[in-house]
Amino acid sequence: MPILPNRLKRTPVASIIGLALALNAGISVAQEVAPDDKGLETITVTAQKRAQNLQEVPVSVSAFSGEAMAEAVIKDMYDLQTNVPGLGAFQSQSATNSSFSIRGVGTSSQNFGLESSVGLYVDGVYRARQNSMINNLVDVAAVEVLRGPQGTLFGKNTPSGAILLSTVAPSHSGGDGFVEATVGNYGLVNLSGAVSLSAIEDVLAFRVTGFSSDRDGTIDDVNFGEDVLNDRNRFGGRLQALYTPSEDISLRVIADYAEIDEICCGAPVQLSNFQANEIPGKFGTDAAIDQLGGTRFEGGEAFFDREVAVSFLPVATMKDRGLSAELDWELDENYTFVSISAIRAFDSYDNIDSDFTDADLFGTLNDSEQSSFSQEFRLDYTSEDLNFILGAYYFTQDLDLNYSLYTDNIFEGFALSVLGQTVDGLTGAPGTFDALLGGIDGLASAGLIAPRAAAAPAGTGFDHMAEQEHKSYAIFGQFDYKLTDEFTVTAGLRFTKEKKDLLTVFTEVGPGINGLADNTPVDLVSALTVAGGIAAGAIDLTTAEGQAALGTFQGFSEAGWAFPLLGDTTRPRSNIQESLSDDQISGTLKLSYQPNADTLLYASYGNGYKSGGTNTDRIAASFNPIFDAETSQSFEVGIKKDFREQNFRVNAAAHYTTVDDFQANTFTGNGFNLQNAGDYEISGMELEATWIPMDTVEVNFGYALVNAEYKTFEAGNCWTAYSWHTGIDDPGRVNPTDGFCDRSGDRPGGEPENYAVLSVKKDFELSDSIYAYIQGEYSYTGDVILDGSNDPYAVQDSYNILNLRLFMNFTEYDMDVILWGRNILDEEYINRTNFNTPLQEGKLNAYMAEPATYGITVKKRF
Repeated sequence: MPILPNRLKRTPVASIIGLALALNAGISVAQEVAPDDKGLETITVTAQKRAQNLQEVPVSVSAFSGEAMAEAVIKDMYDLQTNVPGLGAFQSQSATNSSFSIRGVGTSSQNFGLESSVGLYVDGVYRARQNSMINNLVDVAAVEVLRGPQGTLFGKNTPSGAILLSTVAPSHSGGDGFVEATVGNYGLVNLSGAVSLSAIEDVLAFRVTGFSSDRDGTIDDVNFGEDVLNDRNRFGGRLQALYTPSEDISLRVIADYAEIDEICCGAPVQLSNFQANEIPGKFGTDAAIDQLGGTRFEGGEAFFDREVAVSFLPVATMKDRGLSAELDWELDENYTFVSISAIRAFDSYDNIDSDFTDADLFGTLNDSEQSSFSQEFRLDYTSEDLNFILGAYYFTQDLDLNYSLYTDNIFEGFALSVLGQTVDGLTGAPGTFDALLGGIDGLASAGLIAPRAAAAPAGTGFDHMAEQEHKSYAIFGQFDYKLTDEFTVTAGLRFTKEKKDLLTVFTEVGPGINGLADNTPVDLVSALTVAGGIAAGAIDLTTAEGQAALGTFQGFSEAGWAFPLLGDTTRPRSNIQESLSDDQISGTLKLSYQPNADTLLYASYGNGYKSGGTNTDRIAASFNPIFDAETSQSFEVGIKKDFREQNFRVNAAAHYTTVDDFQANTFTGNGFNLQNAGDYEISGMELEATWIPMDTVEVNFGYALVNAEYKTFEAGNCWTAYSWHTGIDDPGRVNPTDGFCDRSGDRPGGEPENYAVLSVKKDFELSDSIYAYIQGEYSYTGDVILDGSNDPYAVQDSYNILNLRLFMNFTEYDMDVILWGRNILDEEYINRTNFNTPLQEGKLNAYMAEPATYGITVKKRF
């Protein structure tokens, strides 16, 4: 049952066709204007692995130069998404956990066994970990965001799109060096710089780039002070060499390193479970937190106070490094051979207070390492009527993960309180659980049973070690052939073969615990029945039957007897050793029509593929650790049109995509269940327009519509918070005893249905040597469902963001000065996700977006 109305329509396609017909009515007028009179900028992209005018590429692409991003103070991918309709980027529980999506297709990156739906490439090298893209965008030449399935031109195949980032290459001419400094509120200090050095004229050049970023946090903690969580502490560098022994051969070698060491991420209480909203007398774990001396937050409007209380500050560290070599060899005027080789390594370490309170309950430690090698060979052919690419790709990676959920000092008291609330609630008799424990202690004192052991001793660790080996092979190719001067057909094909091996070892270690799997589980229902019988005199302990009944209490003498009762994450489970292999053929077909230099119309079909994998998390034994491949079928029609006389450009695309076996990563309250959701359907459109009404004014507008719906998702998450507070069960639960719910027909979480951005720029010439402009940027984001269950309490209402900046260029000193502000109205909203607080049913925490930030940036070139 959908919580928000789903309006999945085919109308975007018809809208684009209508728009194309309307725009073509003005073609004859536009042809009268000479190209040199056109005020619109020619944007060169490499989306098809060759330099082309953006307006001539039959792909939905958003492209930005490095200079434009620097002027807009776009410091990372999270800032970039503001300017790219249909792109989503956010981080959640740690600085090392980030997620990207395009056109509503993307999966959270919490799990190392999961590949990205969005292909991330830096200087032609595929980045297997999404987190490696969160660092500062420094010394960047260009960024391109390609929408729709990719694979017939790129090493890895992705179902939703690709982000291509190119850095500035070494040069011999000089003049491309710079130093830049930014200071802002929350103690922000960003420093960066780059310089090229010519070692052998026209033969060998080097470039060195470095950056650092420091900032206080944006979230306060009751115990640790103000502005401590969500800080920024990053640095990195890049060293390049460009060797050109002849005009036909170039070799570019890049070594890069980046590091993050931050206190992240704070998640204030969105909804308290101290007392149910609509059930009088129903109390939750916040009441126990109160009794244990922890800080209780009310949630609601207090959520936006940006304040939390944790037992210890979360640690998030990351090291990302790599070495790549690209060889370009022009064999003749038509053929070019390209080789791209790369080795990369990515390490992350997180230590998080996972109860999200300052009651010393439990935490999670995640220590992971990833190493990879990739090799791409490509033969490119260009001519007047025919262009083609033939390629082969090999990718291998090793993943090693060590994870621990560990209990702290007062977890046992909390666990007993949670079990007491559960038992008392089910029986309807307050004090039932305490009476049970008292009865067991009385029997033990009489020597009739063994003494009750620690229910959930501090220092217990629920650990798992996971190793995964992954190998991928592919051959791919694509050609463009001009049928006539106006019509071009494009076709591409790809064959991919994947193999993955997983070994996961689970252990439970603690005081007096030698593996919970050997313990006798406690049956609370039987224990309550027997205890009640003894108290009522219905069970005679002097008889054989009475003595046998005492065996019901045996489990209480085993240390850690309460753990299996608390949920999937604290239940014992057997080890996993699995292998999977798969192969897939995918491709694309396009037809484009260019009646003149100012107009392009195109239609395309493409299918994408993302390999299956293995869940590296500790999940319930009932969940399958293996998930299958995800495939997509995408249809797109588009138009790119320039009106030169009016200085107006409009690019529009409508798309319809079906995704089969969609890989969904859903939070169950204790861990993440990575599974194939079923089928997923998306339709929508993007519109990007530029208008220059006068020489000193430029207006840009972008819009994305994403209508998304699960067609089949029969084993999804169920409502938790809403049901706990209201007593209303999830209508998607087919059987009352099911632990899963049917989410078919629901909107997926994390993506707004509507997004729009409007930018207005006004130029000024303050003097012969000072050029300036002021620019305002307004964006609108529609309602966002925040979790995978479509819980009615997990919806972020629409919000609006306003950014402003004043740019000044001092030509005499070759220096820029930028005064900037982001989210200057301090709009408060949840950053795409909330979650059921672990082991605290009915309670919600959420990650806040950044508050208003502002500062000044100074850049000096040399």
